[in-house]
Amino acid sequence: MTAPIAASDVLSPSSSSSTPTNPPSASRSRTPNTRNPLPLSAAQEAQVRDIYYKRVRGYCSDEIKDFATCARNRTITATWLCRSQRLAMNSCMIAHSGDDEMDRAREEWFQGRDERRAKREQEEREGEEKKKFNMELARKIREEEERTRKHKSNDGKKG
Repeated sequence: MTAPIAASDVLSPSSSSSTPTNPPSASRSRTPNTRNPLPLSAAQEAQVRDIYYKRVRGYCSDEIKDFATCARNRTITATWLCRSQRLAMNSCMIAHSGDDEMDRAREEWFQGRDERRAKREQEEREGEEKKKFNMELARKIREEEERTRKHKSNDGKKG
């Protein structure tokens, strides 16, 4: 036996036979991501990851120092002699890492974006000013060389 067909399962005459009348994604509204407004390039994502790792290491700096102190001047024995410090360090890093911390790092990167842009533009302006100064200096040197050449040629004709 076949199941009865409901009225909502039938396509309306005005719609095409290949598309349903109510696609499930159309009923949901897409909200923009306000925390991270732009997709980042691979290099920018690497900068965000650097901020993220720096923040996590900052939270766990005491545990990292304890483990490093224990592991100093040890080779394979650090595995079992420094086990409690290693576990404490790993637990701290796991506790402070996650999507929320990555979002905070991304927000920090976006906040610093305007500063980095202003710094880059300032460096470009300074570079242009240096270029103009060097071109003007080279022009003055050429003019001085021409004057000296003319002066020498005039002195040679007089004598």
